[in-house]
Amino acid sequence: MSSTIWSVDEHLEDILAAVKPLEPIELQLPEAQGCVLVEDVVVEVALPPFDNSSMDGYAVRVADVEGATEEFPAVLTVIGDVAAGDDGLGAGRRVGPGEAARIMTGAPLPEGAEAVVPVEWTDGGTGEGPAAAMRAHSDAPEGAGGEVRVHRPAEARAHVRARGSDVRPGDLALRAGTVIGPPQIGLLAAIGRSTIKVRPRPRVVVLSTGSELVQPGGELTGGQIYDSNSFALTAAAREAGAIAYRVGAVADDAETLRATIEDQLIRADLVVTTGGVSVGAYDVVKEALSSVGDEDEPGGGVYFRKLAMQPGKPQGFGSIGPDHTPLLALPGNPVSSYVSFELFVRPAIRTLMGLPEVNRPTARATLATDKALTSPAGRRQFLRGTYDAEAGTVTPVGGSGSHLIAALAQADALIVLPEDVTSAEPGTDTEVVLLR
Repeated sequence: MSSTIWSVDEHLEDILAAVKPLEPIELQLPEAQGCVLVEDVVVEVALPPFDNSSMDGYAVRVADVEGATEEFPAVLTVIGDVAAGDDGLGAGRRVGPGEAARIMTGAPLPEGAEAVVPVEWTDGGTGEGPAAAMRAHSDAPEGAGGEVRVHRPAEARAHVRARGSDVRPGDLALRAGTVIGPPQIGLLAAIGRSTIKVRPRPRVVVLSTGSELVQPGGELTGGQIYDSNSFALTAAAREAGAIAYRVGAVADDAETLRATIEDQLIRADLVVTTGGVSVGAYDVVKEALSSVGDEDEPGGGVYFRKLAMQPGKPQGFGSIGPDHTPLLALPGNPVSSYVSFELFVRPAIRTLMGLPEVNRPTARATLATDKALTSPAGRRQFLRGTYDAEAGTVTPVGGSGSHLIAALAQADALIVLPEDVTSAEPGTDTEVVLLR
């Protein structure tokens, strides 16, 4: 193992140089959620596809209701009903002078009609009020409707949703690079697309190592702790956009770990391990995987290095298996593993998705603390903090210990102290990585 100390930026650069976006595939709309579109989508049908009513009411001619008032209503003959899904009034039927058609929301505007008057502007056709009127006519035979009194005039196209008012044929519906979410799926379905070409969500396998680890809910005995890292990192992978699989903690046995990882490759676009990458006697990840490659040859195998950062100094990265599946080996302390995920794994996941922006957003903030923060010379330190965007401040949470997971749960930002900073006084302008 080399004694070279690598920078955070150098390590991330190596990772992103080796991780390539996944190949596009055609997916059904429900399966495309969370994926990145790889081609522009052009509208082929107008939306809405026909003029339709935005209200329950009556389709009328403008001239027939001109000057209508409560005292002197326009009295029109109701010639039929138009419901959503109907094709107007039917072949050869249209709204003529002195006539109206009862119409429901979303129903096509019948021939001859120029506007829709809401049912609230009328007596509903019975003189007994709008609600009673609509109920009274709900079972009336098609074409039978009596009269309706309209108490207000209507302008042309009032309460009419015009054909193509949302999108027209030839319009650009979605650009390549768009992340497909619920609104995008709704639009695609509305314009008739059942499938879409996207980069699939990466499949990420997360496993933790350590004979001391017990699954939550189990009983702890002497020297044991609950496995929290695999749960946190699996959740973080999902939040980043991946399909994540959590593997139960693997005991400190190199052969067992190697076999477990090999078994998982069939469903992995990326493997993430946590624990076993330091210099201890039982650092099984290094023992299991370092023989696969050389740290001085990033192009193949898995290599391990020390980074000029705190927390998260020991890191591993490389590729394994016949498909050269990327593997990132993170340290085992909870804060170290999570900070490492945000700095290295999340960008790798976003790169696999084909997204242009892979890192968390950053901001500048004033350090709000009663005492100076210290940092070891030559290391980039990441401290937990809470960020107040309105005040432009960041407040440290907890200490610098890499085991302080309770403080991590309260934080929504990482305070960055550069390699050349050993002390940051209250009021110092700092860089923060935004986690929420």
